[in-house]
Amino acid sequence: MRLGKPPSRSRPLTPGVREFSKAESEGENPHAVNVIRLLIFTGCRKSEILSLEWSHVDSDMGYLRLPTSKTGEKDVPVGGGAPALELLASLPRYEGSEYVFPAATGEGQYVGLPKVWYRIRKSAGLSDVRLHDLRHSFARFGVAGGDSLPVIGAILGHSDAATTQRYAHLADHVKRAAANRISGRIAAAMEGKTADVVELSRKA
Repeated sequence: MRLGKPPSRSRPLTPGVREFSKAESEGENPHAVNVIRLLIFTGCRKSEILSLEWSHVDSDMGYLRLPTSKTGEKDVPVGGGAPALELLASLPRYEGSEYVFPAATGEGQYVGLPKVWYRIRKSAGLSDVRLHDLRHSFARFGVAGGDSLPVIGAILGHSDAATTQRYAHLADHVKRAAANRISGRIAAAMEGKTADVVELSRKA
């Protein structure tokens, strides 16, 4: 799995709890704030979380069962009692919609994320960080915590189908335990409980 070239300087992982609380109190769309949180905790792609349906959430086994993704059908391990599952359990369900984050009108999914992200990242002093960089940061936290690249690749799903197949033999409990550790470290860092930082790309 390619983690990319190191950027010119290290940055804090992502907007922390204070920035999210501020965003919510100032009227930012709660769907957008919670989508960003799930991106941070899971390493998923933006499209995977925006299109997430309640039927995809397997809380008992600690997985997001995605029927479609960039690499096809994909099971995302999130651990047991991990921050991602705790967040999902706290969200309301909207009558008439299968989506975890439905559109305000109509039957589609929420689509207003980019504008909210631009405002939140500016408030957090991360104005040059992209949403996709949160996926990179998840991988870097895994590496920093001692998890192997094959395990991290199995959690994230690799764009190379052959590489993904090579990781498929890893036991479920190994992937779920790693996902739980990584998301827990990220949550602790967001709350200021550790000194961890992650190198984020400075691409526009």
